[in-house]
Amino acid sequence: MTMIRDRWAEWLAVRRFGGDPETRRRFLAQLSARRDKVLDLAQLAESETLLDVGCGEGLIAFGALERGAANVIFSDISDDLLAFCREAASDLDVLDRCKFVKAPADKLNPVDDGSVDVVTTRSVLIYVADKRSAFAEFARVLRPGGRISLFEPINRFALGTADTWAGYDLAPLGEIAVKLRAIYEALQPRDSDPMLDFDERDLIRLAEEKGFSPIELYLDAEIKPVEPRTWEGFLNSSGNPNIPTVAEAVEQALTPDERELLARHLRPLVEQGRGEWRMASAHLVARKPDR
Repeated sequence: MTMIRDRWAEWLAVRRFGGDPETRRRFLAQLSARRDKVLDLAQLAESETLLDVGCGEGLIAFGALERGAANVIFSDISDDLLAFCREAASDLDVLDRCKFVKAPADKLNPVDDGSVDVVTTRSVLIYVADKRSAFAEFARVLRPGGRISLFEPINRFALGTADTWAGYDLAPLGEIAVKLRAIYEALQPRDSDPMLDFDERDLIRLAEEKGFSPIELYLDAEIKPVEPRTWEGFLNSSGNPNIPTVAEAVEQALTPDERELLARHLRPLVEQGRGEWRMASAHLVARKPDR
């Protein structure tokens, strides 16, 4: 029987990799490094309680448990992901140190005021329209002296030119490229979508507005050739849970003849790694004043 997951769980399990084992391996290696940096910057102590906002499959939360956190709160808006984490915690025999709450980052109502020592995120605020309220919630649930340790992609940095899409040059395709890009830009407008409406300076400003001090932000940026990948894996992948896979967008936007022209041009670029990868990310760590 086919398992039916909500879009968040389905994307984490399948659609972000497109069913490509090599892409999955590379991606998970990157995620492990990000988890370690988030926890290192948090300076988590063994006696402390950590709230992982947008916990997903529990990468940071379970990492905190491995480092000896006294208690961890798994928070997410996905029932399926919370159920996954609960089952994993049971298998690891750490349920007595875990709490599971369904809540968005900007309305952490199930979490009491001043009840946690550390708040973490990994690629969570990019989905939150009201980021100011999210920072207010982080400040509310933290004890005096508590810390936030946040990892967020800065997707503005990755925006391509009018001739590129997903890092590949589509200029020779003319109207085909325009029609394909339009599918994604209708769903995530560049000037208003939460994934694109902020950068690292906004994160600092929001933390400062809510009284956090000191504040440190580490910005990583890279521009390099894309990794070669399988055509099928590329077609079946999706950049985030809110957009279609490439294959779904192509099916919606293009005629059969246009799809053939697209594949003839784009497939060699994908399989040979003839594109440009642009990405920036911010690690922000800040402390709630002791009083």
